[in-house]
Amino acid sequence: MKFSRSLSIILLIVANIAIDQVSKIVVRANIEPRTETSYGEVINVIGDAFILTNVENKGAFLGMGSDLNDTLRVLLLLILPVVVLGFVLYYIFKNKSLDRLSLIGFCFIIGGGIANVFDRIVYGSVTDFFHIDLGGGIRTGIFNVADMSVTSGMIMLVIASFIHRKKETNS
Repeated sequence: MKFSRSLSIILLIVANIAIDQVSKIVVRANIEPRTETSYGEVINVIGDAFILTNVENKGAFLGMGSDLNDTLRVLLLLILPVVVLGFVLYYIFKNKSLDRLSLIGFCFIIGGGIANVFDRIVYGSVTDFFHIDLGGGIRTGIFNVADMSVTSGMIMLVIASFIHRKKETNS
């Protein structure tokens, strides 16, 4: 059975949101969160290289913007992302010439973006819980599945643009 393009877009976005939200439900239910007075629970999955923790992030990437006043935070971390996600969603439904990798990349970005916006609306913050530290300065901030979706989507778009550029050069 072949899915329509629109149904495929919706399913991919919903799958990204669902996987993120399920992971956050599990973390909120099972890992004691960090607070201003406590570091919270830290679970070493692979030594110190890969840990799980529970951080409620009121800001954006790596907590940026968490110290903004409430009005600016709502504007920059809630309203602006909703508007941008709406435009991108409209774009991918209308632009039938998008290649498959770009389309999947945009769906990952939209799904991850919606998942984090949902957290901000429902919880007032975004639940982050993964941390990777490979030593030698190779480490991440604390992030979540939605962040991985957005990052993966961006990587797909970069790869797709290189493939597209290479095809144009060879034509």
